[in-house]
Amino acid sequence: MAQVGKVAAEPARDPAHAAPGLAEQARKLDPDRYVTALFAPAESRRHLFALIAFNYEIARVREVVTQPILGQIRLQWWRDALEQIDAGQPPAHDVAQALAAALQETGLDRARVERMIDAREEDLSEAPPERLEDLLAYAENSSGTLIELMLEVLGAATEPARDAGRAIGTAYALTGLLRAIPFHARARRVFIPQSVLAEHALAAEDLFRRDPPAALPAIVAELAGIARLRLTEARDLAGQVPRRALPALLSATVAETYLKRLERAGYDVHSAVVAERPPGLVWRLAAKAWTGRW
Repeated sequence: MAQVGKVAAEPARDPAHAAPGLAEQARKLDPDRYVTALFAPAESRRHLFALIAFNYEIARVREVVTQPILGQIRLQWWRDALEQIDAGQPPAHDVAQALAAALQETGLDRARVERMIDAREEDLSEAPPERLEDLLAYAENSSGTLIELMLEVLGAATEPARDAGRAIGTAYALTGLLRAIPFHARARRVFIPQSVLAEHALAAEDLFRRDPPAALPAIVAELAGIARLRLTEARDLAGQVPRRALPALLSATVAETYLKRLERAGYDVHSAVVAERPPGLVWRLAAKAWTGRW
């Protein structure tokens, strides 16, 4: 436990000084993943923060553009940045330079970085995913790939760890999308697959009404059940996963905590309980890390 406490208590000694403000940026923009990264060895944290910040940059593209074509231009900028990084001339952008350091110093798989960018093209579509399989692929290619890259930073990218990471990332993304249903509805966006909506005799437009459809909690419960199943699949591999993978896989505990709050709210995504960040999450993660579980 002493080591966990030291990691959490001494962030100022993190070698992230090479990218001033990156750790603080990760803390503000993605506090849950930031906390999980604090349980990593100090020499790995700055690269984890770089991945967290990069993920935020590409995830927010849809929120800051007015037209899909502008989003495509922003995502292409990141593809071009990878080319510049390969050429040894990263753009003068704090996150791009931090990503360059991570790629160069840890041997991250560039193809996986590109996969994350490609996955965010889905955010630019005005239509919901057609099938459940499409939603799961999006979740895995975005959040699941992020965890795979984190495992590479930690030197823990064994095949069982990758399998667990993809499953956890899928569950994490699904949980986040469920909690964000009200936010997305205000922006007239829907991530619930059309096939799932049709099974409940709903259309995407029904989620935009002032009064949420009565069938919505049942849909949320169904998708939450799939997220739980992914967490179970990941934990079935725990005995084959090296302990050093733990900081990347602690997202399982984060997702599980939010899923429990969803269940407590009767799967009403408009409940304040669902929107709140759970109190005591940091201590729950610390307890898991102390026991080597996620």
